[in-house]
Amino acid sequence: MFVGVLLLAYNGYAQQQNASGKKGQVLGKVLDAASKSPVEYASVAIYPSTSNKPVNGATTDAKGLFSINGLDTGSYKIIIDFIGYESDTLRIQLTATRISEKLPDLLLVKKSKTLQDVVVVAQKPLVENKIDKMVYNAERDVTAQGGVATDLLKKIPQVSVDVDGNVELQGNSNIRFLINGKPSSIFGNSLAEALQAIPASQIKSIEVITSPGAKYDAEGTGGIINIILKESRIRGISGNINLAAGSRLENGSINLHARRGALSVNGYFSGNGQLKSTTLKSLHRVSYDTTAKTQTDLLQDGNSVFTRQGYNAGLGMEWEINKKNTLSANFGYDHFGNKGAGENHQLLSVADAANPGNVLSSLPSLFIPDNHFNVQSYDYSANYRKTFAREEQELTAQFNSSFGHSSQRYLQQQFNASGDSLFSALQSSNPGKDYGGELVVDYVQPLGTGVKLETGAKAGMRDIQSASDVFSLSHGSIYNYDSAQSNALHYRRQVYAVYASLNFPVGKWLEAKTGLRYERTETQADFSKAANVRIPGYNTLAPSIMLAHHINDQQTVRLSYTRRIHRPGYQFLNPFVNALDPKNISRGNPDLQPELGNNAELGYSRSFEKGGSLNINLFYRGSQGDIQPYIVYYPQFKVGDSLYSNVSVSTFENIGVEHMFGLSLYGSLPVGDKFTVRSNFSLFDKYILNRFTDNSSINSLNYRVNLNASYQASKTLVAEFFGNFNSPRNEVQGRYPSFTSYNLALRKQLWNKKGSIGFTTTNPFNKYVRQETEVTGQQFVLNSLRQMPFRSFGISFMYKFGKLEFKKENEDGGSHQGPETN
Repeated sequence: MFVGVLLLAYNGYAQQQNASGKKGQVLGKVLDAASKSPVEYASVAIYPSTSNKPVNGATTDAKGLFSINGLDTGSYKIIIDFIGYESDTLRIQLTATRISEKLPDLLLVKKSKTLQDVVVVAQKPLVENKIDKMVYNAERDVTAQGGVATDLLKKIPQVSVDVDGNVELQGNSNIRFLINGKPSSIFGNSLAEALQAIPASQIKSIEVITSPGAKYDAEGTGGIINIILKESRIRGISGNINLAAGSRLENGSINLHARRGALSVNGYFSGNGQLKSTTLKSLHRVSYDTTAKTQTDLLQDGNSVFTRQGYNAGLGMEWEINKKNTLSANFGYDHFGNKGAGENHQLLSVADAANPGNVLSSLPSLFIPDNHFNVQSYDYSANYRKTFAREEQELTAQFNSSFGHSSQRYLQQQFNASGDSLFSALQSSNPGKDYGGELVVDYVQPLGTGVKLETGAKAGMRDIQSASDVFSLSHGSIYNYDSAQSNALHYRRQVYAVYASLNFPVGKWLEAKTGLRYERTETQADFSKAANVRIPGYNTLAPSIMLAHHINDQQTVRLSYTRRIHRPGYQFLNPFVNALDPKNISRGNPDLQPELGNNAELGYSRSFEKGGSLNINLFYRGSQGDIQPYIVYYPQFKVGDSLYSNVSVSTFENIGVEHMFGLSLYGSLPVGDKFTVRSNFSLFDKYILNRFTDNSSINSLNYRVNLNASYQASKTLVAEFFGNFNSPRNEVQGRYPSFTSYNLALRKQLWNKKGSIGFTTTNPFNKYVRQETEVTGQQFVLNSLRQMPFRSFGISFMYKFGKLEFKKENEDGGSHQGPETN
C-alpha cells in the first residue's frame, strides 16, 4: 500500500513540475587542489540562496564529473563535500536566457584540522560527541547490519545490554526511548521485545542524551535514547533493500524515497524473526516457614522453547510550502510478538527446619507452561515549522498520537510425575489498550550574538485499559471463569508542561545553557477490585544547566546537571497476577510512587588530527524512591478464593535511596590507513539504602568493557570484531550474572558500491550463555541457572537503487528529525 502511495504522490507531482516548462542544468568537475586528480564520490548539493534545504544534488563519477538537472530559474548556492576535505561553496544565477551553467573546475583542499565537535575527521565517525549528546552512526556498523536494535545499543559508550535485551544507560534502566524524536506506545508493553523487533538495517543513527535540557520531557531518570530511522531527501526515486538470514535471526527491509521539488515522500517496510531456540533452565529455592517450623526445598529442571517475530511499516511526507513554512506528517505501524512453551520437572520437599534430614513430605510433579504475547502499535504525527528573516528564529508545532493494542495469554498445567494425570490448570487472557496523544509548541528567539531564548509548552495524555480474565480447571477439560483471580484496570494520566531555556556566552571562554521545566501530573485509576482510587496530582520542577569550554578546536570540557522523574508505567502498576509458574508468581503494584533523580556529569572530549578521539565522563546519579523489582516468599498466598502454597511473588517497590558514582572512557585510535581500534570502559559504584524493609545497604562495583576493531582490507572489503563484557552486579536482593558476547563480520561491496554482501557470527565457539543468579530475601534463598543459546551465523545482502544519497547534515550533525522536544 505504501509503495502505491509513494508512486502516486511522486508521479502526480512530477507531472505538475514537468508542465512548468524547460528546466535548468549545472555541470561541473571536482578535483584535488594539490594533485589535480579527480575526486570520486564527492557530494554536490544545491540550495536556494535563502534556504538551508537542498532542492537537488549529485555525486561525482570516477572522472570527478557531475550533472544536476531539473532546476528552476533563480539564485542558488552549491556546496561540495567530501570526506577529509574542506567543503567548498559557490553561488550561481539561472535565468531564462542562461538556463544552463558550466562551472569551472572545483578544487577541494584537504582538511588540516578537525571540526569542533566531531571525533573523527578522516571519515564519517562511528561515534560522534556533540555538545549535548552522543551519536552512534549505525549505517557504518558492519557487525550489526543483520541484527536488531539491541545489537547496536550494546556497542554504544555508556550503554549496556544484558542477555535478555534489557538496556541500561550509565547503570540506570529507566530510559526514555523515542523513535524519530517521538514517543511510541510500542515501548509501553515490553521495551526489550520492542527493541528486538526493529531491524538494525532500518536504523540510521542512535542519539544518547545523558543530561537532557529543559526542552526535553523530564521523564526518564537515566536519560534519553532516540532511534532515528533511515530517510532520504534525494530528488527522484531511490531506495534500498536489505536481507539477512541466519541460524538465529532473520530479517529484511525495503526503503523507498521519492522527491520532486518541494514535496518528498518516504516509505519503508521491514520484518524480522528469531528462530525457535531452546533454553535449559534449573532452579533451587530453599524457604522457611517460621510458624510451622519447616524448611521447603523446591527443585525445578526443564526447558523453554521460544520464538519471536515482528514487522514494521511507515510512511512520511514533507511539503515545503515556501521558503519559510514547512508541513510534514508521518505514520508508523509496528507489530511484534513471541511465544514460549516447555516443560519443567518439579520436586517439592518439606522437612523439619531443626532437622533438614527429616523429610516430612515429597511431591514430584510435571509443570507445563504455554505463553503467547502480541503487540501492535499505530503512530501518527503532524508537524508545522516556520522560520523568520532573522537567523535561528523559529516556531514549531506538532501533534503526536500513538495507539497500541496488546494481548497476553497463557495456559499453565500441572501433572503428576509421570505426566498422565492432570491435577491443576489455569488459563488466562490479558488484553490491553494504550492510547497516547500530545500537542507540543516550541519557539526560538535569538536575542543577540551567542544569546538565544527557547520556550514552549506541552499537553500530553495517556489512557490505558487492561483486563485479566482467569479460568480455572474444574473437572475433565472444563475451565470455569474465576472472578476472584480476574481483574481489570483503567488508567489515565495527563501531563502539562512549560519550559524556558537560555543559551548565552560567559565572557569569551564559556558557553552556558540554563533552563527550568515545570510539569503538572494528574492521574486517575480504576481497578476492578478497588474502583475510583484517588491518586493525588503532583508538581515537578526540573532545572538544568550545561557549561562548556572549548579549549581549542579539538578539546572541549562540559559540566551539566539536570533533574529527572520516573513515573511508573502501567506495566509496573497493573495488579494483574501472572501465575504461569504457580511457584513463582509476578504482579504489578498500584501503590508505586514516582521516583525522582538528580544527574550530574563532567566530560572532556578531544579529537586528533589523524582521526583518533578520546572521551572521558565522570557522572553521578541519585534517586529518591528508587523503583526496583522485589521478591517476597509466602508459605501461603491468597489470590481471591485461590490459595497458592510455597510461592515467591515478584513485584515492584519504592526501595529507598540509590547513589551511583561512575567513570566512562571511550577512545578511537587509527593504526595506519586501514586499521582502527575503538574501546569503551565504564565503571560505577552503586550504593542502595533499602528503606522498604530494614534500612540495610548494598554496595556494588560494576564495570563494562568492549573492544571494536575494524580492518579495511581494500576499498570494497572490510572486516570487524566486537567483544563485550558486563560484570556481575549486586542488587537489593542478590547477585546477578555477568555477560560476555563477541561478533565477527565481513562485508564486501559490489556493483560500484551500490550493493554489498556480508557474513556475521556471534559467539561462534560457545553454544550457550550461562546465567547464574542468586537472590536472597526474608526467609528464602533462590539459585537459578539458565543456559541460553546465543551462538549464531548469518549472511546479509544490501542493494541501493536510484541516486546515491547526497543529503547534507545540519551543522550539528543531527538529522532532519531530531530528538523529542518539549
